[in-house]
Amino acid sequence: MWAFCFILLTSYATLSECKAAAGKRHDVRHFPDGFLFGTSTAAYQIEGAWDEDGKSENIWDHLTHEDPCATKDCSNGDIADDSYHQYKRDVEMLRELGLDFYRFSLSWSRLLPTSFPDKINEAGVAYYNNLINEMLKYNIEPMVTLYHWDLPQKLQDLGGWANPNIVDWFGDYARIAFELFGDRVKYWITMNEPREVCYQGYGFVSMAPRLNIQGVAEYMCAKNLLVAHARAYHIYDEEFRALYGGTIGITLSTSWYEPESEREVEAAEDTTQFEWGQYAHPIFSESGDFPPVMKEKIAAKSTAQGFYRSRLPEFTPEEIEYVRGSSDFFGLNHYTSYLVYRNESVYTANEIPSYYDDMESMVYQPNHWDGSASEWLKKTSWGFYNLLMKIKNDYNNPIIYITENGFSTTSGLDDDDRILYYREYLDAMLDAIEGGAHVEAYTAWSLMDNFEWLAGYTARFGLYEVDFGSPERTRTPRKSAFVYKEIVRSRSLDWHYESDSTSMTIDEGH
Repeated sequence: MWAFCFILLTSYATLSECKAAAGKRHDVRHFPDGFLFGTSTAAYQIEGAWDEDGKSENIWDHLTHEDPCATKDCSNGDIADDSYHQYKRDVEMLRELGLDFYRFSLSWSRLLPTSFPDKINEAGVAYYNNLINEMLKYNIEPMVTLYHWDLPQKLQDLGGWANPNIVDWFGDYARIAFELFGDRVKYWITMNEPREVCYQGYGFVSMAPRLNIQGVAEYMCAKNLLVAHARAYHIYDEEFRALYGGTIGITLSTSWYEPESEREVEAAEDTTQFEWGQYAHPIFSESGDFPPVMKEKIAAKSTAQGFYRSRLPEFTPEEIEYVRGSSDFFGLNHYTSYLVYRNESVYTANEIPSYYDDMESMVYQPNHWDGSASEWLKKTSWGFYNLLMKIKNDYNNPIIYITENGFSTTSGLDDDDRILYYREYLDAMLDAIEGGAHVEAYTAWSLMDNFEWLAGYTARFGLYEVDFGSPERTRTPRKSAFVYKEIVRSRSLDWHYESDSTSMTIDEGH
């Protein structure tokens, strides 16, 4: 059916029309028993208080202060949503939505201002304790991400993720977090989106620290980050799991890469292995290590380019074993899909050496695909289904937590495009669950509008609109918040449900 839908989507506007044409449209669908719903944010994007109460500088503080117009609107996260002071309102919104959990991240530089465990910032500890305790008071589980892109600047000055010593630095930080919060936090995520950390921050210029050392730095980062992730996993597994009974894993950014034609199947698979297989394969495959296609292509190109060894660092046999299996679940951030092709132009289109020259393929999104306020985000829920089934088939059907999925708009409370996006993607997810994919949780990005990295405040992902012109950073539910609340309450996807969007009340028990 989904191949049929892809053909139809060249002319049909939405997934719902496609499924109706294919005879697979459901008016009301139910989620499995025990399925969990949440929302997600990240520390730098919402907390503000960038230098308050002992917090030290991170790489996004540094970037936005050194180059104030690095972002699209010359903004920064100095105040953001001011969640450092308004955490009770944040929890109130979680209660209004009736959620099972809230995924947020810790600020390394707020907890450890020297970057190391010699000094623990008690004000930072108190903030996270207050947030966690306020959530648990209302039966909302915290899902805590240790690292969501805001490396302490002091560590970046020492090489950041390109320095192998970061394995120890991250392990020490993780141990402190487990000691401080592990008695109440049962869901842990080590890293958010390694591909964006390494390629966009080290190989390119679209994320801090914008090193732009192509074809080299992103691979150094990838190996060190994976071993650091495994270090945190093993620390929890060996020292804290028996004590607290929690679960720990990693979150990967996973777009779907569709071949432009039958001739491009190999190109699409190569793209998948470079873009997210690079991080999934070492952890979730039976063999471990980087994907074979990456090792072969980068080694051959490195030799031809005059390097003495492959630009892709090698894992030792001990490191392969250490990383393999180091995740209790597959954390999945997914937003969109791309078409892939490979022709003669790809061999001259990129710098040499570079990540995309190594990959030898090109990706794009047709103009007629439904867009969002973010240039890169097109509504393609058929790709979500294909992605979930690929993970099921390639990695022995791991437990999957959807840790981010969402749609950007501009300001305004009527956000029907976002509502349609959520419905179509949840519909595709339910198809994958019916197909045997082991999906146990879904997380909407985001609870509220926030600082969207180099897009600043120009793209709004929030279920709640934030008035950034107000000192109180007033949060107001959008129409999508009411629809998501009903999905969570009913544990069902009702295509006929229409919200009156008049008032948001707190569910009993939350």
